[in-house]
Amino acid sequence: MHTLKSALAVVAALGVGAPVGAPPAAAPVQARVVDGEPTAAACREYGFDLARTSRSDKLAMTAPAVGMAAPMPPAPPPPPPPPGAASEAFARSRVAGPILPRPPGPPVAADTERYPDATPNPVRRVADQPVSTFSIDVDTASYSNVRRFLDAGRAPPRDAVRVEELINYFDYGYARPESASQPFAVTSVVTPSPWADGRQIVHIGLQGYELPEGQRRPLNLTFLVDVSGSMGSADKLDLAKQAMNLIIDRLRPQDTVAVTYYAEGAGTTLAPTPGTDKLRLRCAVASLYASGGTAGATGMTNAYDQAQVHFARDRVNRILMFTDGDFNVGVTDDKRLEDYVADKRGTGIYLSVYGFGRGNYQDARMQAIAQAGNGVAAYVDSLNEARRLFGPAFDRGAFPIADDVKVQVEFNPARVAEWRLIGYETRLLNEEDFANDRIDAGEVGSGASVTALYEITPVGGPTQVPDRRYESARPQAAPAARGNELGFVQIRYKLPGQPTSDLIQQPIRAAATRPGEATRWALAVAAFGQKLRGDPWMAADYGWDRILDQAQGARGDDPFGDRAEFVQLVRAASALPERRTP
Repeated sequence: MHTLKSALAVVAALGVGAPVGAPPAAAPVQARVVDGEPTAAACREYGFDLARTSRSDKLAMTAPAVGMAAPMPPAPPPPPPPPGAASEAFARSRVAGPILPRPPGPPVAADTERYPDATPNPVRRVADQPVSTFSIDVDTASYSNVRRFLDAGRAPPRDAVRVEELINYFDYGYARPESASQPFAVTSVVTPSPWADGRQIVHIGLQGYELPEGQRRPLNLTFLVDVSGSMGSADKLDLAKQAMNLIIDRLRPQDTVAVTYYAEGAGTTLAPTPGTDKLRLRCAVASLYASGGTAGATGMTNAYDQAQVHFARDRVNRILMFTDGDFNVGVTDDKRLEDYVADKRGTGIYLSVYGFGRGNYQDARMQAIAQAGNGVAAYVDSLNEARRLFGPAFDRGAFPIADDVKVQVEFNPARVAEWRLIGYETRLLNEEDFANDRIDAGEVGSGASVTALYEITPVGGPTQVPDRRYESARPQAAPAARGNELGFVQIRYKLPGQPTSDLIQQPIRAAATRPGEATRWALAVAAFGQKLRGDPWMAADYGWDRILDQAQGARGDDPFGDRAEFVQLVRAASALPERRTP
């Protein structure tokens, strides 16, 4: 017999409001948590044959009986818990463990990576277009993907650098909201632009409400795992398994997880299983192996079927997709996939996408699917990144506090001549979309923050759009009221499950101040991203040395070393050779 690790967890609370004279409420029901190392002997008792590890049979893509393993051998399993340690302590030790090297990627014969087109936003004249509207973005895929390129001594493709995702990788310590009913606190700062004399930066920060533990709904998760042949390397399926085990660490008794897969076809390795049955879940994950083609669309339909099994409006119903995004069997058209996922979003089942690997990483497809599914898009380049995404920060994506979150900024023509939004090129909305509750936008999870930066030219400053020949002949608008305001920011959002949106409004005051640490750091990251992708609005003489100085001067408290790592990425970027290939 194998050794099982167990712990006790509360799964039911005491009754509330019992009538007078009623018998005492029953004691809380205790659930036995079964966990441990998914060894071949341990998993055999659950019907998972891990002895197939050394075999390379072609994957038989038929759905096994509920609770039985598909014929898939594992990569090396996660390390066992220390003898006698509690599950929670073991989970913490694995999340906060030592920094490990990133797994080396396999040699790639042909680079087929694809990224969404993201032409830098233009400069807008306030006289012509005073309003900017966009959907929020809490994704961070671009940051870890850029890091992967720089670690390899290569410049990332320009469209792989989404500046807003680089900026939003970091925490800025914004003031926190006090109520879930108004789930955002808005911060705005105006400061001189470090790379353009005579211009200013408007720094807008949204901080989301952090749900107390007791307000976090049960999770109904479905793992959708790409086990096609292209996933057969240490930086893909093996790393995805480690990520899934980190999620299993955090499961509560009221949570459920199903494990599904796809390659030439699709199947279900494990039907929805409670969070107390961790060892069974680990065995299901360990049984996965890579072989065959990539029928991603078939896998998605099967995953939605499994998510529907335990669907409930009082649960968080979400599919977590682990893939390199390379579909080559069945439906492969991005638009059709996006439309399908958007339709399923309407049922209350959301989809997040986690990307792995290099050479054939399909970022464009993954961005489109995640945005359509009201989910997170992230790229996992290392176990350290998996620990960041699936450790305590997992709650920021798992427990939503607001859907369809849109930002709209109106600039005051009496004070601002021009503006440009830095980043968010793939998230822009029309002005009329802001008040239309049928237009989809981004989701924000518990405790998450969103940062946006605008570069503006004050009236009388060095404008970038030249005067027009017949400008003086145009009817002149009356001077704007509220002359001490640079602009007006509005946030529109829906509380989870609600069909209509609510509104937060706040003016942006004109006084430019010396930026605090948070703003200085955001500016350093923004300069890094713009220079890395060659944005035309950055001053040509604003060199890497100035970006490095800016970052070094704003590192502040850095308990996890994220900012120190960024400084090293700036140094790596400054040493890149000239681009010689597309």
